[in-house]
Amino acid sequence: MPESAMWMNAFHEVGPLLPEDVHHTRRVVLFGPPGSGKTTAAGALGRRLGLPVLRLAPRPQDARVPCAGLLELALALQALPVARELTAELDEAAGRPGSPDDAGSALRLRRQTAAVLREAPPMTLVVDNAQWLDPASAAVLGWALRLTPDLPVIAAERTWRPEAAGHWCGEDAYAVRVPPLTNSQVATLLSPYRLVPREVTRIHTHSGGNPALALALADASCPLPDRDGDSGRALPPTASRLVGEWLDEVPAQVRELLTFAALDDRPDLDLLGRLAGPAAEALFAQAEAAGLVDLGQPDGTVRFTASAIGAELVARQPGHARRLLHARLAEAGRDSVRRDRHTVLAADADDPRSARRAARAAVRARQRGDHVLAAELSLLAAQRTPHEDGELLTERALTAVRDAAHYGDLARGRAAARLIVGHDTTPDQRVDALVALIDASGQHLQGADELFAAALHAAAGRRDLTARILIRQSIWANVNEGDPQRGCDLAGRATDLAEAVGDTATTVMALTMRARLQRVLGHPDAETTLDRALSLPPAASVPVNGTPQHLAARHALFDDRPEEARTALLPLLVEAERTGDAEATVDILRSLAEAELRAGRCARALDHAHRAQALTDGTSLSPAPACYTSALVEGTAGRTDLALAHARRGVDASRQEDNRVFLSRNLFALGHLLLVTGRPKEALEALEEVRDLEELQQVRDPSVLRWHPELAETLVVLGHLDRAQSLLDDTRRTATDLGRDAVLPALERTQALLDAARGDFGTAARRLNDAADRLHHLPLERGRTLLALSHTERRGRRRAGARTAARSATDLFTTHQAHPWAQTAIHTLGRLEDAPTDDDARPRLTSAERRCAELAAAGASNRDIATTLTVSVKTVEATLTRVYRKLGLHSRFQLAHTVTPARE
Repeated sequence: MPESAMWMNAFHEVGPLLPEDVHHTRRVVLFGPPGSGKTTAAGALGRRLGLPVLRLAPRPQDARVPCAGLLELALALQALPVARELTAELDEAAGRPGSPDDAGSALRLRRQTAAVLREAPPMTLVVDNAQWLDPASAAVLGWALRLTPDLPVIAAERTWRPEAAGHWCGEDAYAVRVPPLTNSQVATLLSPYRLVPREVTRIHTHSGGNPALALALADASCPLPDRDGDSGRALPPTASRLVGEWLDEVPAQVRELLTFAALDDRPDLDLLGRLAGPAAEALFAQAEAAGLVDLGQPDGTVRFTASAIGAELVARQPGHARRLLHARLAEAGRDSVRRDRHTVLAADADDPRSARRAARAAVRARQRGDHVLAAELSLLAAQRTPHEDGELLTERALTAVRDAAHYGDLARGRAAARLIVGHDTTPDQRVDALVALIDASGQHLQGADELFAAALHAAAGRRDLTARILIRQSIWANVNEGDPQRGCDLAGRATDLAEAVGDTATTVMALTMRARLQRVLGHPDAETTLDRALSLPPAASVPVNGTPQHLAARHALFDDRPEEARTALLPLLVEAERTGDAEATVDILRSLAEAELRAGRCARALDHAHRAQALTDGTSLSPAPACYTSALVEGTAGRTDLALAHARRGVDASRQEDNRVFLSRNLFALGHLLLVTGRPKEALEALEEVRDLEELQQVRDPSVLRWHPELAETLVVLGHLDRAQSLLDDTRRTATDLGRDAVLPALERTQALLDAARGDFGTAARRLNDAADRLHHLPLERGRTLLALSHTERRGRRRAGARTAARSATDLFTTHQAHPWAQTAIHTLGRLEDAPTDDDARPRLTSAERRCAELAAAGASNRDIATTLTVSVKTVEATLTRVYRKLGLHSRFQLAHTVTPARE
């Protein structure tokens, strides 16, 4: 099936990004599987060349008809006499025996085809579905194109051939594999479907970024298979046909080998090589050339480029054939847990021995930290336990729910919960299952009303069980209803019920949740409530991110005590990773990233943020929390374009999930980034929405989300000075009433900008100096304040003070690897340092400029300097430009004779 027009228009705006240099190449071969966007990419590339496009599009049946491609070319250019001659020659050749293979006919065809291409008007020749171009036409076209080297040609075909230098369209052809769409591009492509972010992520994973396959999956009404090989559920018909066409590009032997890979949960080259024997390498090469697998994994595993490929291969196998293949995998396997998995799947579903084996294997998988495999095995154990053995079935199903909840695997969690709720179980067991399922929903709790109602019904009025449910309702009230006061009241009721029956674990969770919301609401008892929770014995059943220790670390962050927060968080991260709780691990990593960022350790902050984002994207967790942290950290320490993309993704996810808490946070990150990148009008829109949301949610404590100084600064930039003053006065009063002194320096910085906007530069400078003196423990905040001081001093015509402040800010940002801020500070300093300041009338270099100049004088390349100073190459280039300008130099030769080179 060629790429269909039904999705071409939707795909046009989000097509694959080709390498930039491909646009300057005369001959291009685009490779990619069915539905990958070759047609769209070829058309877009052709249009960018600025010439009319002549498109040939052979079909499968044309591949068997000699010279069908030449005939299509001739008919497309019938206005040319030479094209009509070529058509006549093809007609005549078709009637002669042996034609067009005889020498005379072949020579005439080559001469006439070359003439057609030479005399054609300026154009770009696009040959789509070139894998179906008949060999005779390919040979003639290849010869003729050698004589017309200036004619742009774009060929699009399916099978990757990096040796495209020997391609018929030209020896110098540029071979390009059409890249898959990114997750954000798939989200744009599927925006008309209004899918929640986690469903977009699942479709991206299943489609591998193949646009036609993504649209086929989005069009389907039936749910997607959970993952490769874990069920025989078929793909939707359109998706199945597309994947089937993709698989038909390789021989049956390759498909058989790939079926083994689809049935294994972690297929590796060694295992599959033992199954395929000596032919394995050649079979893998064919699969890779067709774009079906990615063999470049560092751990030696084989990954399907789209998980729908594995699902289709499994669905093609009838039950008995699938069991035989699992048996062969069990024989070939060397990992005992995975061998047991295959042995279980090779057995009959009603064999109780397979349930015991699965349960034992799940324990071993859990012990070694393989929680994804543990979740699958524990569900298999529950599903294969005889129904008459009710107690054992319930115990195994509860284990399966908890395993699934730890990794955000909602599908398996629901399947296991159904086994319990539909069985004759006790209230404790039913509530356990439903609470675990609610916990597995994480930040996206859609449809939770029914779950809460079912859980309260199952609790049958028991206070201990009701308390556990009320804690989850408290979370729901805060996150989705945006009503922290109601959430606080529910947590208080849960505390009373749990204390009445002596349930310590539930009391700890309830007190922690109550303290969290009391802090948000500005309640004076927040710390007292938290201290009560901390005084109780730790409970293993409390999730790490729900412990009072984690909340205490968060409060330390709110109060600008990052070192204290980091010390508390590191052991919590170890525990979260040990238990395999993905959501808890993400939350602790996020908190660590914020702590490291506040302390000025940007590289560590980036590492924690990247880990949290990767873990989120690899599970069913909501992307909103990780996107918020990634936006903050990338915007300070990485790239602002990536930061903005994270913030926008977080905003979209929060809106679709109706998550009020992280909608405010991601909008705050977006507004902050827009402000610091010079788009105050857009920033105002985002930050005013944050203000409205926070007011609706009755958030009083200004230390939890510090949007107030950002909004006030935006108002100052846009000239709304009275509104800015009113906001600053209200926030300062609230912060003082609550004892939130950590908020005051940022408010003072913004007040100074307001003073400067009113022309009072002296007062503004004093405020900024005082604020900077209070921020030595927060180097990046101090740097931002010094940068504001530099701008203020410059406006007050005190250039020396402006230069001093800008140099200090530059040194701080450079030292702490806050690259976007460093570039801003360097630019500011460059505008100021155009006058001599040394006694010998030579312009003085900053410490960063001097070090950069010394390394350059010693012969280091820009890239080597960037590595030594841990800055970007662009920063080095900008710094050297300033050095040359200040010193009046024009080359590194002059620099080497002006600046003392650095010693190795």
